[in-house]
Amino acid sequence: MASSIDVSWDLDGITMEGTVVRPDGDGPFPAVVLVAGSGPTDRDWCSPLLPGTNGSGRLFAEDFARSGIASLRYDKRASGPHAMENFPKFIGKMSMRSHLEELVAAVQMLAGLDFVDPSRIVGLGNSEGALHVLHYATSEQDVRFAGLVLAAPPGRPIQDVLLSQLALQSAQIPGAAALMSKVEEAAARYAAGEPMDPDPDLPDSVRMVLASFETPANLPFARELWVESTCDPLGKVQIPTLVLIGGRDVQIDVHADGGPLQLAAAGMANVSFSFPPNANHVFKEDFRTPAEVAASPGNGYNAPDTRLDPESLATILAWLEETVGFTVAPA
Repeated sequence: MASSIDVSWDLDGITMEGTVVRPDGDGPFPAVVLVAGSGPTDRDWCSPLLPGTNGSGRLFAEDFARSGIASLRYDKRASGPHAMENFPKFIGKMSMRSHLEELVAAVQMLAGLDFVDPSRIVGLGNSEGALHVLHYATSEQDVRFAGLVLAAPPGRPIQDVLLSQLALQSAQIPGAAALMSKVEEAAARYAAGEPMDPDPDLPDSVRMVLASFETPANLPFARELWVESTCDPLGKVQIPTLVLIGGRDVQIDVHADGGPLQLAAAGMANVSFSFPPNANHVFKEDFRTPAEVAASPGNGYNAPDTRLDPESLATILAWLEETVGFTVAPA
């Protein structure tokens, strides 16, 4: 049994909103704060840019509650139902720092609930969200994390991850090699601090992705993100950390990202790795080929018939119990 509670709080004049899911009983319970991935991804890990509402954030929260673990998932100020009204207040202010401030405020909200044990809060970040929980864990905070789950963390600079994603998506298009050459030219200009100025012959979908890194509301955050990976902050983490990369992930790669992360964590007894073979980028169970995923609208991540990857969920729960010391109720 579990119950959901909608919560809100103010951060710099903008109301942030989230959902707490608590197990049945009095507590105090261990808890997880869930941090969504990039773009307008909301608290459930759904996006207006992608079809489907069966988001992994909500599914994780529900499964955690069934296991005796409370959770908070929240809408970033540039996501959720109030994103459009928040944008004018946020232009030119979005940054790595602003994302960290959102997470700090969310953790304080979670830690202040009377049924939550503030000494047993774990940060779980997906994709870009992994960067934010790492920044939290490697900075001085009033409420310290008891551990981290980095779900699909980029082990390469985001520029490299983006280019590999676009190469996969364009592989089925005639003239893909020439197309990627034009994309790489635009990326090189951006890396040099210049406008991307993408070639007008590029497909609209590709131009839209590139343009998102230059949207005024995304700056200076987009330029910070362009060169960042989780390798550097991972090497500074001193608390138990689980790194998960799915074998079916077409955005973060077991080898291209997992390899550098394993090197960054070499000799760190507090960091462990798991590569569940059938998990995709949002840790749904997925048996499709990379080409089939790339050809699906929104990669099919949040289709109604999708479910969390059982091995990934079991790995996280076992790690929380055995490494972090959470009491995990049997399913």
